[in-house]
Amino acid sequence: MANQSDEAGHVHYSSRSGWLRAAVLGANDGIVSIAGLIIGVAAARVTQEEILIAGVAGLVAGAMSMAAGEYVSVSSQADTEKADLELEEAALSENTEYEREELASIYQDRGLDPTLAKQVAIQLMEHDALAAHARDDIGLTEVHSARPIQAAFTSALTFSIGAALPILVSILVPLVWVIYAVAAASLVCLAFLGGLAASAGGAPILRGVARVSFWGAAAMVLTYAVGSLFGVSV
Repeated sequence: MANQSDEAGHVHYSSRSGWLRAAVLGANDGIVSIAGLIIGVAAARVTQEEILIAGVAGLVAGAMSMAAGEYVSVSSQADTEKADLELEEAALSENTEYEREELASIYQDRGLDPTLAKQVAIQLMEHDALAAHARDDIGLTEVHSARPIQAAFTSALTFSIGAALPILVSILVPLVWVIYAVAAASLVCLAFLGGLAASAGGAPILRGVARVSFWGAAAMVLTYAVGSLFGVSV
């Protein structure tokens, strides 16, 4: 993983983008999905044992789904990046001069004068031509490169951690309080997660808290409505 600060001590939030996205998505989905599942099942007037079974089953299925989804998605991104690099490598071997001029043109567009831009392009290509074009022509860097295994593992792990919270609450409180306790604990944790993610990513904290809490509350209200509908005696 790339360093998160430079020699001057400046924090570079983009270096966290890969694992942070997967971690936040996993934990948020774990809390919202399982809290909603538990609240929906509890609203249907079932036993505490049935709530626990539903919660654990949801945790296992959700963690595997997150891992598989992230792996497939990020693997597709990695395949695209690899294909782009192969095309660029072929272009460099077939027409080096054209690729050098292309790189120099990019540097000119960024503000360098033509002579300096050409010198920079020559020196960078002598050092590592493919890396220079990957970074400045295609836009690929080590920080933003796709890592399927990392994304899959992070999402599955954080989903499981997030999902464990509403399950634990549903075990510890009496059945009559399960819906209220799970909802309250989940919203508190979602707010904390939203603030933590915003802070780690350099975004406004209150905005992060608000958006995560809003969607989490909406999901729980909807699942409660569904559970109540199916729990009505007819």
